[in-house]
This record gives sequence, structure tokens and C-alpha cells, in this order.
Amino acid sequence: MDLTEKSKKYIDSLSYESLLARWRFAPVGDPWFQGETGDYWRKRMSEIKPQNHAGISKRVGW
Repeated sequence: MDLTEKSKKYIDSLSYESLLARWRFAPVGDPWFQGETGDYWRKRMSEIKPQNHAGISKRVGW
């Protein structure tokens, strides 16, 4: 999916926990994780990854 200013603002507004939950439970082929938007999503998660990411991961579940 092409990265638009609107989708970039949406991604930037989400917490690490929200980004992780959406990433983890998205259906296969979800356009949010394809192309430029997917690249930006991964980059944003990496930028704001907190020290306690393992605890957040456990809270989100699988």
C-alpha cells in the first residue's frame, strides 16, 4: 500500500502496544503491512520500541 499523509498520521498516533496488537492479529495480506505503509509501520515500531517490550508483548498475547 502506498504511504499517504493520512495513514502516516494514523500510524504515528498509535502506541507501541496498539501497533504491536494490530501487527500480530492482522489477517494475512492486510494492506496496512504491504509496500511503503508496511515499511513505515515496521520503522515506527522500531523507533518507539520501549525497554519493556517483552511485557507489552505478553499483555497483547498471541
